[in-house]
Amino acid sequence: MLKIGSYEFRSRLLLGTGKFPNFEIQKEAVDVSETQILTFAVRRMNIFEPSQPNFLEMLDVKNFTLLPNTAGASTAEEAVRIARLAKASGLCDMIKVEVIGCPKTLLPDPVETLKASEILLNEGFTVLPYTSDDVLLAKRLQDLGVHAIMPGASPIGSGQGIINPLNLSFIIEQSTVPVIVDAGIGSPSDAAIAMEMGADGVLLNTAVSGAKDPVKMARAMKLAIEAGRMGYEAGRIPKKRYATASSPQEGMSTV
Repeated sequence: MLKIGSYEFRSRLLLGTGKFPNFEIQKEAVDVSETQILTFAVRRMNIFEPSQPNFLEMLDVKNFTLLPNTAGASTAEEAVRIARLAKASGLCDMIKVEVIGCPKTLLPDPVETLKASEILLNEGFTVLPYTSDDVLLAKRLQDLGVHAIMPGASPIGSGQGIINPLNLSFIIEQSTVPVIVDAGIGSPSDAAIAMEMGADGVLLNTAVSGAKDPVKMARAMKLAIEAGRMGYEAGRIPKKRYATASSPQEGMSTV
């Protein structure tokens, strides 16, 4: 089970809700992914405008935990304001804190992320900050009391996969809260590697919504995350410098 604060989930796949070709494909992809957590940008949803199209209307929302995010914020103050707006909608007290510091790379601003996370924790939110793969920043956020750490595998939407596995492994090793790899996942193998490394979950969007067949990719991601987690729990064999015979050499007949 994936435990985030007081929440528990069977699925370790968190799915974004942006950039799908249409609502019908999006709904089918969500269904086959068997995700239980859907994240969405508060500033892109018409949560207070019933007359406007809203993907959430197509879902039986009681089957999902909705994870609002503060995408579009560039300061702590903006992120806090968006989080409060999301909470006022009554959807969920969880918030993915996303404060972008560089418009070209879309990398998060570490200082503003810390500030926003601290304020929202004090206001009783369940806080999941999106960060770079900075090991010390992850520890500072954990020390603040956040409920999960969400390091990026690589820049948002780049599909480059895990570009710094050493840093990611350090974050996973020292974390006492769930580590959910967010951003940059491009293929099912990227997701499986993250899970084999010991990540507790994977959040992705573009890898599914931008695929030639989003529904098939959603299912592939589900299976990859499950396989990666099973591999992690089973424990891989250690790597060796030289070959080792698969069959015992003792007692073999001479031909």
